Amino acid sequence: MNSLHTGMNKPCPDVARLIDHLKGNHTLSVPPLMEFLVDDIAIKRVLEQVFARPWVSPGPDRASQTAYLDNVIFFWRELGYDYVRLEMALPFPSRSVSTENTASSNGEQRSWVDESHGWITSWDDLETYPFPDVKNFDFFAFEYLTSHMPEGMGLIASHGGGILERTSWILSMENLCYLLVDDPALVKAVVDRIGNLQLKFYEQILDLPNIAAIFPGDDMGFRTATLISPRDLRSYFLPWHKRVAEKVHQKGLPYFLHSCGNLGRIMDDLIDDVHIDGKHSYEDAIMPVEEFYSIYAERIAVIGGMDMHFLSTAAPDAVRNKVRQLVRDCSSKGRYAIGSGNSIADYVPLENFMALVSEVNKLKEAEARGTNDL
Repeated sequence: MNSLHTGMNKPCPDVARLIDHLKGNHTLSVPPLMEFLVDDIAIKRVLEQVFARPWVSPGPDRASQTAYLDNVIFFWRELGYDYVRLEMALPFPSRSVSTENTASSNGEQRSWVDESHGWITSWDDLETYPFPDVKNFDFFAFEYLTSHMPEGMGLIASHGGGILERTSWILSMENLCYLLVDDPALVKAVVDRIGNLQLKFYEQILDLPNIAAIFPGDDMGFRTATLISPRDLRSYFLPWHKRVAEKVHQKGLPYFLHSCGNLGRIMDDLIDDVHIDGKHSYEDAIMPVEEFYSIYAERIAVIGGMDMHFLSTAAPDAVRNKVRQLVRDCSSKGRYAIGSGNSIADYVPLENFMALVSEVNKLKEAEARGTNDL
């Protein structure tokens, strides 16, 4: 068999079963697959090299957008996921810098936010900043996916870029830190504008059919601490996550959160005040997912966790062995889904991604046959 295979005979998605497992209503002995993001480059590689399916980049026309979305559906279903994932963002302009993407063979650029030069540095800038209007946003992709969802699947969706992320991109991280001391009222004004817009964005998608969960990302930490003080996170940013989570819960849906970094000092806030239903993003150098699971799995779902450095550099057989170890170590309390510690980025080798996916699917099929393959 080709080394690039899915590890299963036929997809059998069941998003209701996935959500029940993550909410602790039912426990699966083999954790389901779950990713926060998969880069388009990684999806393209899978489609072309595993399924010999042509890739279509989305353009301004509906035909290319539809072909792209059909590929997105195909990717998630055929790899054994129970859901389709999509995040799209309102256009909040920010300043960025870029350089050659050394992880790509296509001569592309990798960009990141300028952390020193913000778009808004004063109250005058706030008045002239081009905040987006939700009424002008094209929700076609959400509408198409939710109306073309394969049987058994649901859409896990979010606004791209969280409230702290957007604020730090618009102000710059450096300027945000100064303003938190020098002009906290300006910080609050910017945060509230962003928070209100994102809340209106979610109000537009929560009534669509086949929405299974809301799963935003908002990186709030680095290796040893939160990016800004826990006090400021509680004052400005967590209340907006709480408002969105309340809106999501009113629809009977879970609110999962991806957030990188060391969030130890705000985890109780996220669980007991914001009421997140699950946490994603783990790094072995901060806290291995097995340790996080032992502490928090009785309170929230634990999603992903295979360290990105390991996933990107280990041999495929080592990835398969790691899958089995994570299944053994993160199964006793249920509420675990297996995947990467962050995302399937363009630098994750295709062979390693497929090793992760196929090993989970093999274990699921062995369970269905009544054999314990662990």
